[in-house]
Amino acid sequence: MNRKLTNTGIVAAIALFCCILWGSAFSGVKVGYAEMQILSDDWASQMLFAGIRFFFAGVMALFVGSITEKKLLIPEKKTIPAIGVVSLFQTILQYFFYYIGLAHTTGVKASVLVSANVFAAILIAGAVKQEQLTIRKLVGCAVGFSGIVLVNCFSESAEMNWSLNFLGDGFILFCTIASGCSSVCMKKYTARGENPVLLSGWQFAFGGLVMALAGIIAGGSLHLTGKAVLILGYLAFVSACAYSLWAVLLKYNPVSKVTVFGFLNPVCGVIISSIILHERGIFNWQGITALILVCAGIIVVNLEKSEIQTERR
Repeated sequence: MNRKLTNTGIVAAIALFCCILWGSAFSGVKVGYAEMQILSDDWASQMLFAGIRFFFAGVMALFVGSITEKKLLIPEKKTIPAIGVVSLFQTILQYFFYYIGLAHTTGVKASVLVSANVFAAILIAGAVKQEQLTIRKLVGCAVGFSGIVLVNCFSESAEMNWSLNFLGDGFILFCTIASGCSSVCMKKYTARGENPVLLSGWQFAFGGLVMALAGIIAGGSLHLTGKAVLILGYLAFVSACAYSLWAVLLKYNPVSKVTVFGFLNPVCGVIISSIILHERGIFNWQGITALILVCAGIIVVNLEKSEIQTERR
């Protein structure tokens, strides 16, 4: 089984499935807002929605991880601070900005803007001297961000235009910075020997609980229907399943071989949002060119990782 998980075709199929799951989350959240009657300015209910999702995502991830590793994933005392730090950036701050931002922008724009987390992680890692910031990485960032600028500033579509929406596009960009910080923190702690599945599962559960309690204290409420419960369950499943599968791929393959497929995230997100939310703005030259640039930037950055690992071998 381990040998099969190193087969490029199988890796590509599983990675594509993960990207489809993550891409569908943009539309899932927007549909969830409508079904639960959450208004764009009702941040308390948005936090409650996010908190419940990620708490159960953490439970699912820990359940799957415990089965995979054939032991209960219980954190040691020394791991608790790491869980708190990762949870602050990965779940609490990232999704505070994400859920509020998504309520004030379109799924298509959010799908492309969120792809900036790849570049944020690279720049932050270079700034804290975790890895070398090279010319090729800077070129990859520039190419990717040029796509983000194009999709926001030069599109004629209502879904894609730039409107200087601080609570929407601005918060989504803050979300990407928090995501970049979480990636650097996760790398730091796992390099010290922390279990990535344990760390991720517990930070999801802790962060989700904090967000849910904050939402309840602030007066948030959810209009729960059968469809709403299914949406919550699906979104929790997206986070838990996609992360668990991605972690399995990383366990048996070089990081570069897996992460290069991450360029599919914005593609899947935009396409799914265009279909489910009827945001057709991506089907014009600006949207298609922007996606090509974003994907090209991610590929350029990841190609360097592959070359470095090949040279070391």
